[in-house]
Amino acid sequence: MHIFKKKENNSCCNTDFTKMNQTEFNKDASELLILGSGCAKCQKLTSSIMTALEELQLQIPVRHVTDFAQIAAFGVMSTPAIVYKGNLLSYGKVLSVEECKQLLTQTFRKDTHE
Repeated sequence: MHIFKKKENNSCCNTDFTKMNQTEFNKDASELLILGSGCAKCQKLTSSIMTALEELQLQIPVRHVTDFAQIAAFGVMSTPAIVYKGNLLSYGKVLSVEECKQLLTQTFRKDTHE
C-alpha cells in the first residue's frame, strides 16, 4: 500500500501539461482572442468586435479559442471573454459595438504608448 508515496511523473516527456503557460502564448501576439464555446453570445460578441474594428479601421486579427482548458488558463469562468496580449479585457458579458469601440480605443491607445 503506497498511500504516502511521492507522486511519480508518468508523462512521456516529463513535462507538466497542467498549466503549460497558456496565458503566455498570446502575450506577444497582436491578435484579439475571443474565448468561448461558440454559443450565440460568443457569436454576438464576435460580430460586435468585427464591426468595431471595421469602424475604427483597425487591422487586428481575431482568433477564437474554444478549448476550455485554455479558457480556464486565462482565469475565465464565464464566457464570452476578450484577451489581447495576455491581458483579459472583458469577460462574462456581450459588449455592444459602442462598448467594443471604447474598449479597443483604450486598449490600443495604451498599447501604442508602451
